[in-house]
Amino acid sequence: MGQLSFDELGTPLRETTFCVFDLETTGGAAGTDAITEIGAVKVRGGEVLGEFATLVDPGRGIPPQVVALTGITDAMVCQAPRIDVVLPAFLEFAEGSVLVAHNAQFDLGFLRACCAAQEYPWPKPASLCTVRLARRVLSPAEAPSCKLSALASLFGAATEPDHRALSDARATVDVLHGLLERVGNLGVQSLEELLGYLPKVTEKQRRKRTLARDLPHAPGVYLFRGPGEEVLYVGTARDLRNRVRQYFTASETRARLREMVALAKRVDWVECAHPLEARVRELRLITAHKPAYNRRSRNQHGAWWLTFTEEAFPRLSVVRRPRADSFGPFPSRAKAETAATVLAEATGLRTCTTRIPARGAHGSPCAAFELGRCAAPCAGHESTERYREHHLACRAVLRGADSSALGPLAARLGELAEARRFEEAATRRDRLASVLAALDSAQRLVALTAIEELVAAAPDGSGGWEFAVIRHGRLANAGTAPRGVAPMPVVEALLASAETVLAGADPLHGAPREEALALLGWLESDGVRLVRTSRPWCSPSGAAGSWRGFVTKARAAH
Repeated sequence: MGQLSFDELGTPLRETTFCVFDLETTGGAAGTDAITEIGAVKVRGGEVLGEFATLVDPGRGIPPQVVALTGITDAMVCQAPRIDVVLPAFLEFAEGSVLVAHNAQFDLGFLRACCAAQEYPWPKPASLCTVRLARRVLSPAEAPSCKLSALASLFGAATEPDHRALSDARATVDVLHGLLERVGNLGVQSLEELLGYLPKVTEKQRRKRTLARDLPHAPGVYLFRGPGEEVLYVGTARDLRNRVRQYFTASETRARLREMVALAKRVDWVECAHPLEARVRELRLITAHKPAYNRRSRNQHGAWWLTFTEEAFPRLSVVRRPRADSFGPFPSRAKAETAATVLAEATGLRTCTTRIPARGAHGSPCAAFELGRCAAPCAGHESTERYREHHLACRAVLRGADSSALGPLAARLGELAEARRFEEAATRRDRLASVLAALDSAQRLVALTAIEELVAAAPDGSGGWEFAVIRHGRLANAGTAPRGVAPMPVVEALLASAETVLAGADPLHGAPREEALALLGWLESDGVRLVRTSRPWCSPSGAAGSWRGFVTKARAAH
C-alpha cells in the first residue's frame, strides 16, 4: 500500500483528544433512572489533560442492589449537586473531544436523556465504544470476555475497576490505549479510520484507499471506473478526497457499493467551483454514462405531462412527450393521473373515454357514467358553452392563473369530517395536498425555465460569493469571488464565457427536470440573491403556491 502522507490521514490519533467517562446510575433505564456519579479523564497522545469526578444527587432513593454493586449510598449523595448543575460542567469539560466509554450506548443514552430533560441541545459528539472496538480487534481466544475488568487485566491497567465512575474511567483509558496500539499495527492511524474500522471491512477494500490519494480537498464530481474503463458510479462531494476515501472504510455499508468498489480500478474527478455546479455535473454525467451502480437520475427526461386531447370536449391525457401547451412535469405517471382526476373533479371536466356527439347533445348518459366511473358530469349532460367554462377553469388552475376551483374540494373535507367520515376525509386531504404540491413544483419550474438569463449569488460562508449563470433552467456557468475580490468583474467574466443555451419547444424550454429542480432549490435557499435577470422571475398570485399553507398543514396531520 505504501506509507500515507499526513494530509491523507485525516485527524491523527495522537492529536485527537479523548474524553473517557463512566456513569453510575440508579438503574438501567435512561428515561426513568438517574445518574449518581460521573467520572471522566481527558487524554491526548497518551497524556492525561484533566480529570472530572463528582457524585450526583439523583433525587430519589438508590436501590439496595445498586448500593451493593457500587457502594454509593443515599447518605453519600444527599449533599451532592443535582444533575442540572453537574451536566453543564461536564459538557464543558468534554467539549471538543471524542467521548469514549465502555458500553458507550448505555452511558450516552443517559447523557442524551439528561440533556433532553434539562432542555440542553445534544452536542452530537463523535463517540467510541471500547466494547465494540475490543470485539473488533481481539479474538475470542485472546479475550473470551469483554468486561472492563477482564480487559483491564489483559492490558495491565494501572487502575483496577471497582464500579466507581472515576476508577472505571481510568481503567478504560488504559484499555483504550492498548486497543489503539493494536489497530495502529493494522494501518489505522487517524480518527476517521478508527471510526470506520469498527464495522467489518475487508483488507482488499481497505487497500484500495490509495485510489483517493490524488483527489483534492474541493467540491466536485467523482467517477469510479471499472476494468474496461466503463463508468461504474458517479457521485458528488463537498470534499472529494474525504468522500471517496469513505468508500474504502467500513462506513460504507451498502452491499451494492461495496461490490462496485471491488470492481473499481481508477477514480476520475472533475473539480467544481461550488457544490451546486458539482450537483449539476453529476446529473449530466449520470445521464451521459448511465452507470450500472447509480439508481437515481439515470433518465432526467423521464417525466410525465398532462395534455388536453384534441376533440370537441377535451379530456386531460397523461403523456410522456409533451407539446408546447402541455402541463407539468410530474415525477411519475401515478401523480399525473391523480392530478388529472382531482382537476376533473374540481372543474367539471369529463374523465370518461366515451366520445360524446358534438354540440353537447342532451341525450342518454354515456356508458361510463352509468357504471359510476365518471368523476364529474361529462359533456353529454351540459351545453357546449358550459363545458367550455370547465375547460377554461382547468387551464387556469394548471397555468396558475386562478386556483379558486380547488376551493370546494378543500371545503368538502370539513363536510366529511362533520359527518364523521374521517377515513374518506383523510384520503381526500392527502390526495389534494399531493396534487397541489406537484402543481406548485411544476409551475415554479416553468416560471424559472422561461427566463432567458438569470445570475444569482450565494454567500460562501467566509465573506465571499458563489455565482451561477442560469439560462432557460440550465446551468450555463459557475464561479466564485473569494473574500476581498470584487464580485461584479467576476460576474461579467462568467457571462462572457457562459454556455449558449437554445430554448426547446416543450414547456420547460428543453431543460432537464432534475437539473432545473436542483437550480430552483438553490435559488430558493436562504441567502441567495439575484444579481441580474433578463425578465422578472415570478409566479401568478393564483398559482398553486398560494396553497402552501394548506399543504403544510395536511402533511403535518398525516
